[in-house]
Amino acid sequence: MQAVKQAAETLRDAATTLMPDLLKDCKQIDWIYNPLDYAWAPHQEWIQRFAGNGATTLLVGMNPGHGMGNTGVPFGCPEQVRGFLSITDLEVHHPSPSHPKRTVYGLECPKPEVSGRRIWSFFSERFSTPEDVSKHIYIVNHCPLWMFNEAGQNITPDKLTGRAAKQLKAICDQHLRTVVDEMGITRVIGVGRYAQRQAAEIFSEIEVDWVPHPSPASPFANRNGGADWRAAFADVLRI
Repeated sequence: MQAVKQAAETLRDAATTLMPDLLKDCKQIDWIYNPLDYAWAPHQEWIQRFAGNGATTLLVGMNPGHGMGNTGVPFGCPEQVRGFLSITDLEVHHPSPSHPKRTVYGLECPKPEVSGRRIWSFFSERFSTPEDVSKHIYIVNHCPLWMFNEAGQNITPDKLTGRAAKQLKAICDQHLRTVVDEMGITRVIGVGRYAQRQAAEIFSEIEVDWVPHPSPASPFANRNGGADWRAAFADVLRI
């Protein structure tokens, strides 16, 4: 869908322009990567193949982690992006400068992302193709930036303070509004409480719900070998 692609381009460029101010104003972060920039080719493929297939439910993550940081796909565990989504052979550049502990390998990255693996393996068991998933559900992140401190630890957007952080939230909110409007979304599900809160601040006319985050750092997500999280995910998705 052209309007969704244009919205992503607008978000990409605005976030890139804001990065120097974020690094100056937000003492919590020392490094920022923008996957919408260096991994634009697979992200564009994601939009073109899956944004226009009729989904009315939007799954919203907080911001990129290792998965999208390498693949450009929201919650894009590399093995699922290559295998289930069949997004392959597209160029992913190296962010510059690059943190020595956060090397970007692109679509061939051998390291899985547990959160993305949990989400996409769930979908692959319930839908025959990713196109079938996208007839019902589409995924975006509220914030496009992958951020970490000097030690290489992930820093999430909820930890940011200052003027530039407020500007970042404003451009992220606008992107989410555009995606919802252009796709005719009727229900938003935040992956984790932070994403739910961001969506609830923006939308009053559509349903906003949440699902616990599937992070391996979450005791609930790990309980019973992940079975409890999968049941909660199925329940909130109503599938």
